[in-house]
Formats: sequence, C-alpha cells, structure tokens
Amino acid sequence: MRKNLDLYLTGSNAWLLSGDLATLLSGRYVEIEMLPLSFREYVSASGVGDLPRLYIEYLENSSFPGALEFAGNQKHILGYLQGVYDSVVLKDVVGRYRIQDTMMLESLIRFAFDNIGSKLSSKSISNAMNSNSRKIDVKTVERYLRALMDSYILYQAKRYNIKGKQYLKTLEKYYAADIGLRYLLLGQRGADVGHILENVVYLELLRRGYQVYIGKVDELEVDFVAVDHTGRSYYQVSATIREQAVLERELAPLRKIADNYPKYILTLDEDPSADYDGIRAIRALDWKVLSKTGVFICEFGASR
Repeated sequence: MRKNLDLYLTGSNAWLLSGDLATLLSGRYVEIEMLPLSFREYVSASGVGDLPRLYIEYLENSSFPGALEFAGNQKHILGYLQGVYDSVVLKDVVGRYRIQDTMMLESLIRFAFDNIGSKLSSKSISNAMNSNSRKIDVKTVERYLRALMDSYILYQAKRYNIKGKQYLKTLEKYYAADIGLRYLLLGQRGADVGHILENVVYLELLRRGYQVYIGKVDELEVDFVAVDHTGRSYYQVSATIREQAVLERELAPLRKIADNYPKYILTLDEDPSADYDGIRAIRALDWKVLSKTGVFICEFGASR
C-alpha cells in the first residue's frame, strides 16, 4: 500500500459498499454520503440576489450541481433532469434490482413524489395504487422503495415517540432527493408549498449531520426531531404562521415536549424572528443560509 494516498470511489448507488467491495475493504474505508446542493451553496454559486427569488429558482432549476450550467434555460434544465432520471431509474434501479415492470416502478415514484411529507406505509401505498387500477402487492412496494432509497432517489424518515423514547415501526414519511426532479415528473400545478419546504428542510438537516425522525408526542406530531452527539432539536415547518389558528397548531406539539432542547418553527413568512415561550419562529430562508452554528456564511446584499 502506498503512503500518503487517499483513494475515492464514487457512485450513485448504496449497493457499491454493501456487496463484495465492502467485504474486501473490511473496515478500511469511510463512507461519505453526498446530497445535492444546499440552498446556501446554490445562493453562493448563483451570486448576489433576492432570497425569495433564488429559493424559487432553487426549486424549479434543481439542486443538482449540473443544472447550474443551464441557469436561465428551462428547456436545457428539463433535458438535463430527464437525463438524470432516465440514467438513475433505468441503470441503477431497473438494472441493478432486475425490475421487470418499469411502468409500475415509475408509478410508485410519482406516487411517492406526490406524497412527500405524508405518513405512508407499504400497505397504504399498495392500497392507494390498487384503487387506481395499478395492481401491486405490499412486498413489491417494499422492494421498490428499498431500491429507490438505495439509489438516493427517495429518503425515508422514521417516526419516534418523544415521550416514550422509542422508535415506531409504521407510517414513515418519504422525501424526494430533488424538488426539480419532482417538478419534472408531476409538474408545478397545485404544488404543496408547505410540504416542499418540509422536503428542503429535511435534506438540510441531513446535510448538517443530524439523524432525522418524525416526532410523535401524544396524539400530535412534530415535523422533525434532529439528533446528533450533542442532543436533539425540534422543528415545525409551515409555509405561513400569520393566521393565529395556524400558529397555535404549530406551537401545540412543541409545547407538549417537557425537555429543554431547542424548539423551532420555520416559515416562509417575511417577518422578523419571534419567540413564543422559548420556541423560536424563524424565517426559513435565513435559517437555510446559516451554518449549523448560526453564523452567516456570506453576504447577500439586498436580501439582508
């Protein structure tokens, strides 16, 4: 073995380090999972601009780095995304997992993308697709979901009982690797702004090194429980909290948590940060361009 040499192997599928290669390397490697660009990285690469406008571009143009080369040309961006989708689905998923029914797989992808942020189980997905005349059994759903997660098209967030301090085995949530890819498959009409924001926040928490769960406290739900070696933090995500009823709905589960870990509400409202008995309401676009320590990485001119 040569000294002072680092060797990096890249791939778009978790299978690479779960098969023979992992056996051969046997503890002599470090796996680094990469995500598409964060909003902060996208802003940094795009230059100075208005954060709300850049956020819309971030969603529409894709968070994949390659899409930046075609900024401003939607036709080329869509072509690029179609190429990414065809390559990952046809090569990584269909080929690697020997899937025969490609149309069924694509139907499941569209269903999962259409239901980001919704509680799902393999059975509920099977039932929903069967009701739309797409016959698929629970075992096949589970196999397809695992293939999509191994290929980093989908991410799964499991549920956690905050009071009971135990993991729950049913009704997970799924999030798309890239909202631009979701727009490619589903279009933008009727897009759920709240769930899209939730998707972006989930991926950002992963980037910051957290293990991320869906929290359950009594009969209420906390959007995210973010856990690392320092402890945990709790997040509610809502497109707006300007209506009092919506604000109270978002505060309710956080108020039921008895510990003193940080609690946040992230929103797209263009309002100053606020504090509700220790629960901080923060503009999500500011939070997403902050480092984990809460320090701005770069200046944004008119956006500040």
